[in-house]
Amino acid sequence: LYGLFLTAAARPLHNRNDLPTWADAMDAGIEAMQRYGGAAPGDRTMLDSLWAAAQALHALRSPGADLLQVLATAVQSAEAAAEATRHMEAGAGRASYISSAQLLQPDPGAVAAAAVLKAVLEGLR
Repeated sequence: LYGLFLTAAARPLHNRNDLPTWADAMDAGIEAMQRYGGAAPGDRTMLDSLWAAAQALHALRSPGADLLQVLATAVQSAEAAAEATRHMEAGAGRASYISSAQLLQPDPGAVAAAAVLKAVLEGLR
């Protein structure tokens, strides 16, 4: 899934490297994951974190957007979405094969996606 995401996200970045294009890249990656992986936001997958972050990253399309501030908001959104998966019923992914009564922790993929975004933010800082 990461390969699908990154391959699709790279396409908008081939010819441009401005902040709005990074928001476009995130949207392209998510669209590919949804198309090929079959998950949607709310299915208790890594897509929940990525989708929440993408909504915050749309602010990069605004003139004068502050990259670090927008990215910090995206990380907070991704972390909150990852935590929210704790109370979701799995509609896709490996967790969908497990009884909801046994799913007591946040989705590991959602937590990992939020952690990757946080590492990017910390690296840029």
